[in-house]
Amino acid sequence: MRFGPVPLAEAEGSVLAHAVALPDRRLAKGRSLGAADIEALSAIGMGEIVVARLDAEDIGEDEAATLIATRIAPDHMTLSPASTGRLNLHAAVDGLFVATRARVDGFNRVDPAMTLACLADHVAVRAGDMVATIKIIPLAVNRRRAEEAAAILGEAPAFAVKPFLAHAVSLIATTLPSLKPQVMDKTRRVLDDRLRRSGSCLIRESRVAHREDAVADAIRRAIDEPGTEPGAKPGAELGKRPKLVIVFGASAVTDADDVIPAAIRLAGGTVDHVGMPVDPGNLLVLGTIGDVRIIGAPGCARSPKENGFDWVLDRLIAGETVGATEITGMGVGGLLAEIPTRPRPRARSKVDGSEETARPRLIVRSVVLAAGQASRMGAAGHHKLLAEFDGVPLVRRTTEIALAASAAPVTVVTGHREADIRDALSGLDLVFAQNDDFASGMASSLITGLDSIGAEADGMLVLLADMPGVTADDLRRLISAFEAHGSEDGGEAVVRAVYGGKRGNPVILPRALFPALRRLEGDVGARHVIENGNLPVVDVDIGPAAHLDLDTPDAIAAAGGVLRG
Repeated sequence: MRFGPVPLAEAEGSVLAHAVALPDRRLAKGRSLGAADIEALSAIGMGEIVVARLDAEDIGEDEAATLIATRIAPDHMTLSPASTGRLNLHAAVDGLFVATRARVDGFNRVDPAMTLACLADHVAVRAGDMVATIKIIPLAVNRRRAEEAAAILGEAPAFAVKPFLAHAVSLIATTLPSLKPQVMDKTRRVLDDRLRRSGSCLIRESRVAHREDAVADAIRRAIDEPGTEPGAKPGAELGKRPKLVIVFGASAVTDADDVIPAAIRLAGGTVDHVGMPVDPGNLLVLGTIGDVRIIGAPGCARSPKENGFDWVLDRLIAGETVGATEITGMGVGGLLAEIPTRPRPRARSKVDGSEETARPRLIVRSVVLAAGQASRMGAAGHHKLLAEFDGVPLVRRTTEIALAASAAPVTVVTGHREADIRDALSGLDLVFAQNDDFASGMASSLITGLDSIGAEADGMLVLLADMPGVTADDLRRLISAFEAHGSEDGGEAVVRAVYGGKRGNPVILPRALFPALRRLEGDVGARHVIENGNLPVVDVDIGPAAHLDLDTPDAIAAAGGVLRG
């Protein structure tokens, strides 16, 4: 192919290199110029034009892309028509995209004029997602080179989409006095959501003591006894769906002889692997009994955020072989510490030019409590959090302050009039946690917030949504005080806002108090937990804002607010 400017009179039959706008239409890049086109270009004063002139052995960009695509095995993918040298491939089903790097690299090394890009290996996709794209860089390429590149894709698949196969899943959750039932309820909901995309379903849930004999018995029953698909008629058959057993332990696995791996062996199975080089997800257990796989889920799998559990689950439900070899090969790319739930690595070093390394920075998660019923607002039914200050709803004003104070995720606990609160917060990057038990009082909202902040949090900053006087600088001062009194083992001090020696809000509650917080009931806050916690309490004076929470129409009006909803 010869590329460059030519006199307009010699351009007929050549391929236009760049789009040209005419008074009545547009000539697109890649167009084969005809006599009428030459005449139109001459009419606007062009005497020279940049084109590509194909040799006998050349083919155009779209023909080359199509030739290459015809050598790709469909494997649950659809191909778009080639246009401007690009041809896209999309998943035809929900499944797992798999790729062979050596084959894709081999294609791309035939000729830089022809490129193939695809998703990373072992990525879950939905039907319609783009999974790969072929792009021919110049306007034409040598046919022999295109056929050489296509042959690489024809010899063996470079990539494919493996459809998810619906499984019948049994959930076993172990219990300890420290684990609240609400946590296990949330775990089931999160697992349900994970399974839904594959058409899999939970057919049973068993909650048993955290002992190997109890877990082993539950595993046997999950394998031997038929379950019931949700919504199915009594006695309905599950067909021949493969079975999968998932065990969530109330306590993390710390040894190959710990409760879950020991229970798999006691139930007659084999422990294939304990641990995995993916973080979050290190503490996963994988076992087998007959043709049934058993996953001992790590604690991070209670969260919907991506972790190592997803990597193993997706492979299993796509029919992939998963064992020690596959799990130990997940280390490259397995550090997931920068996902939204964990915006900082656990051990970020602070470098000041010397060789001294500072201790890890403590992680504080902010929780805005916005679930209350605003019962003191009178018969008119106004919601105090929807009152506007300078045209901004109170709940949005407070939440924006929390977002401005730290780069960490902010959780908003909703309850009463959830839809209105969410609408007032639309467009903000938040984590929402719905407290269905909001009528019982503040304790349930504290627990809901605690469940949402992630296992890595060293402290929870609790901010009431009706405190318009608090500033982002106030919150940063509280966080700095918490970090200053922390240790490498996590937060060890309570930090609370005060004014004039009188305690107020917000407050940062350290990890050491989390178990006691989970035992709270009724319309109580954290005061008694703090008083009985035997931990240092650090007071930070933030001025009158510490006491300004708005509970009545008069208080809102006095603070300059206008009731709206």
